Amino acid sequence: MIPIGDYAGRRRSFPFVNYALIALNVVVFLYEVSLSGGQLQQFILLWGAVPAAIVRGTGLRPVPAVGVMTTLPIYVTILTAMFIHGSWLHLGGNMLYLWVFGDNVEDAFGHVRYLVFYLICGVAASLAQIFVYPNSAVPTVGASGAIAGVMGAYLVMFPRARVRTLVILVIFITIVYLPAILVIGIWFLLQLSSGIGSLGVQTQQTGGVAVWAHVGGLVAGALLSFLFRRSSYHEAAPSMYGGGYRDFRG
Repeated sequence: MIPIGDYAGRRRSFPFVNYALIALNVVVFLYEVSLSGGQLQQFILLWGAVPAAIVRGTGLRPVPAVGVMTTLPIYVTILTAMFIHGSWLHLGGNMLYLWVFGDNVEDAFGHVRYLVFYLICGVAASLAQIFVYPNSAVPTVGASGAIAGVMGAYLVMFPRARVRTLVILVIFITIVYLPAILVIGIWFLLQLSSGIGSLGVQTQQTGGVAVWAHVGGLVAGALLSFLFRRSSYHEAAPSMYGGGYRDFRG
């Protein structure tokens, strides 16, 4: 199931922070694409979050091209890693989820609070992954942990929202409208089951997917939503509004 749009009621503000986050992720990835194979590997090792290095507290690897920035502490990579992606598919999937779920959460929190919330969820997601794999030397990159936090907040605040979902079953493809609690709930259960299944198994973080970052991010987002949500904001059932729904086409 792939969410491609949602209807959670009309927004009261333009989600420029959410769009700015999407744009920043795209710009960083375009920079990655411009690098050669060796440079890209070096870039990811430098700015990706490596659990073992963060646990040890060692400094960033020296890279002459970066210059003075190499003096930054290793903990900075917990933030920088959430703006790095490994492929077009990785980037596209993350940005689609952020596009669908982020604007209503920003509307509920306010612009500044939403940005702070997003970054905190990204940090919480990385810490969850580090806690489970403290000795891993594999760089963790991607915005999915922070976006999982956004999904957690959306689940708490808009459980009845209609999510336009692309369903693919082998050769059968259709679009259905499902409640957010079902779409996000199934996604979370899949992440949790994959994470539990990987415990005690020697893998590269379940095939390259940091599932515990997803679990940690969503739980953090769900809990933090009670703190960041503006007291003046109240959820309205989608049925209260006439017309259609908002989707990825605008």
